[in-house]
Amino acid sequence: MQTKQALVSQWFLLVMGFTAYCLSFTLLADEDSVSMYIQDTEVHKGLINTYYSEQTGNIMLRIPKTSADYLFQTSLPRGVGSNDIGLDRGQLGETRLVTFKRLGNKVLLTQKNTLYRASANNRAEKQSIDEAFADSVLAGFELLAEDEQSLLIDYTPYLLSDVHGVQGRLQQTQQGSFSVDTSRSAVFAERTKSFPLNTELEAVITFTGSSPGQYVRQVVPDPNSITVHLHHSFIALPDNNYTPRAFHPMSGFWEHSFYDYSVPITDNIEQQLIVRHRLNKKDPKAAISEAVEPIIYYLDPGIPEPVFSALKEGALWWDQAFQAIGYNNAFQVKVLPEDADPMDVRYNVIQWVHRATRGWSYGTSVVDPRTGELIKGHVTLGSLRVRQDYLIALGLTSPFKKPPYDTSKQSQMALDRIKQLSAHEVGHTLGLAHNFAASESGRASVMDYPHPKISIKKGKIVLDDAYDKGIGAWDKLTIAYGYQDFGPNGNEALGLAKSINAILGSGIGYKSDPDSRQGRHASADGHLWDNGADPIKEFDHLSDVRQLALSNMGEDTIAVAENLSSLSHKLVPIYLLHRYQINALAKQLGGIHYTYEQKRVDEKLIGTRIVEPDRQAQALDRLVMASTPEFLRLPSKLTQLIPPLAYGDQPSREDFPSRMGRVFDPISAAEAAAYTSLSAALHPERLARLNAQQAISSKVPKPYDVVKSILFTHWQAANYSFDPLAERLRQVALQVVFKAVDSENMAPEITQQILSVLSEFELWLSESASNQGYPEHETKVLLHHFNTFWKQGTWPIKYQQPAMPPGSPI
Repeated sequence: MQTKQALVSQWFLLVMGFTAYCLSFTLLADEDSVSMYIQDTEVHKGLINTYYSEQTGNIMLRIPKTSADYLFQTSLPRGVGSNDIGLDRGQLGETRLVTFKRLGNKVLLTQKNTLYRASANNRAEKQSIDEAFADSVLAGFELLAEDEQSLLIDYTPYLLSDVHGVQGRLQQTQQGSFSVDTSRSAVFAERTKSFPLNTELEAVITFTGSSPGQYVRQVVPDPNSITVHLHHSFIALPDNNYTPRAFHPMSGFWEHSFYDYSVPITDNIEQQLIVRHRLNKKDPKAAISEAVEPIIYYLDPGIPEPVFSALKEGALWWDQAFQAIGYNNAFQVKVLPEDADPMDVRYNVIQWVHRATRGWSYGTSVVDPRTGELIKGHVTLGSLRVRQDYLIALGLTSPFKKPPYDTSKQSQMALDRIKQLSAHEVGHTLGLAHNFAASESGRASVMDYPHPKISIKKGKIVLDDAYDKGIGAWDKLTIAYGYQDFGPNGNEALGLAKSINAILGSGIGYKSDPDSRQGRHASADGHLWDNGADPIKEFDHLSDVRQLALSNMGEDTIAVAENLSSLSHKLVPIYLLHRYQINALAKQLGGIHYTYEQKRVDEKLIGTRIVEPDRQAQALDRLVMASTPEFLRLPSKLTQLIPPLAYGDQPSREDFPSRMGRVFDPISAAEAAAYTSLSAALHPERLARLNAQQAISSKVPKPYDVVKSILFTHWQAANYSFDPLAERLRQVALQVVFKAVDSENMAPEITQQILSVLSEFELWLSESASNQGYPEHETKVLLHHFNTFWKQGTWPIKYQQPAMPPGSPI
């Protein structure tokens, strides 16, 4: 008789044997089930094998069981077509480091946290960082089937989701509440492919909603149904042969940073790298060598001539910079092959993108978040930009006197501008940041925003030298820092130090976006859309050009068969030709000079210095002068010539606002321009700097002086005579001062100075205004308003300030 223990053992062996049998059967069944799922599908084998079923409309991915990391990139191959919404064709999303993780019957697509990391080899140390900072699960998939090496998942639901944030963008721009309608969305098999190092997936996504905004209604056939394409790219991680390069604030490159908790306490925990393509010489020892793999950009074949040739020429300028550091043919521009997908990460692309209105061009990139290596550059060039420059050229020269017309010089100016634009945006995708101070050293960089250089010769406006032709000295210096090949035995640290010395020794200034974008910024250097080292001198020059161009505008500004009312549209960029120089002037007021310097051995640090007081005073004089009737008055022969818009033409935001209905309104045009100039002078941050600079020099204009100058110029400087334009601008002067008083960001001691000026102004109204001819009833009303203001703290005259038509980009 068997013992109880023997019976239990036999039972255990039976159970284990049965379990093993079931497991082997399950594996066989799973192998069969994988085959069952993928039969009759369109197969694309590559980095990740894809299986598309035309019958079900689903797409499946076969991912390896061994945990693998990928770069994951989303993009928008087909956009909405509105610059205001900002969902453009070819727009790239974020580049993420992801992995597929299997947990039970689920597979999770997880984005790893690359911002916080540990570089040490200590596994526990790395794990402590992973556990301290959260990852992000982007999507979850139910496991369909598996075999010994792979897992099969249905990727369709995630491919048909809003990975690009379209809904949020529509809501942010107040275009309505939209959501994905999967019944009107589908996999786009035509652009779904897989290659050894990348897998590309695409879908047609329809967003449905109600109460669409004006921008959606402007560009979508049925504004309740917005259909775009969304693209997913999985990219194999680059090999370990790329060497990251350290960031320096004067390098001219964008910074890519992360926090490394493994570095010694003597080092900075924030590690800073530059963003750049991988580029190495075939022969590092040779003075001139071809590249192991050249950097190739592919032009959109849909670009028309002569624009196509202009964009190609501008992009190819960069080869000059690579030649200067010993490369032969390392930078190339070709036409995108007919069967190529612009969103395929294997191609650096220059796309010509259409929108309903003119808008920004930009260069974005697919960047390895671990190292800063640039995988793909993608340039978006707005197609209407060239037309804006042509419009400016026509307005400056008024060339339509007698047909046949010759506008070749005007066309050439526009083409020269987009050569610059092409080079500029490609520069961003090479890793370079803006340098808005380059124009102060001649034309040192295409990474500046160039304003056309306009000359007056023998009483005529000349455009021959409007834009430079070729790469700049700054661009060659920065490319040398980022792309010089120091070879396997070279001293990179020493080489980079020499590059920085060359940059510093060049005398070329450097200011990028944080110090330049807004007219309120403190930097006295680095301005957008300007020329020359002296913003005051350039303002005076542009004022002369503007005055001459306005005096010449009229019948000769339009061609035969053009509507006469189109004059108002052509007038805008000429009337506001000085607008960018206003910001440059304003930055002198309370401005400081400084650089992105680092402490160096045996060299004295410079620090900061204020703009010379007399220059600040000159800048203030011109800011106020630019708001006066004398500066802003249009020739009466021109204003009387402009009729309301012709039937069939539609009003545009590119035109001046009007308080007169359909009639052209020169007074409101002047009002908008004056308000811009005066409000720049009275920005709270600027006035705070002026006040603080009194401790350095009492000759610097005080906030009191700024306000006094505005009110004195518009009210007290001259005897009264009725003038509708002067009447409006006087109100603008008061409005901008009282708005400054109401600002919550204004320092209290500065508000006190403004109130002091207002008190003096009220006294002048009550005692002296009538002596200068101001009507008694007007002064009584104003004094009544002042009484209300002192009692209630608010100025009773409230009105909506008309906005200037958009200026940037040109």
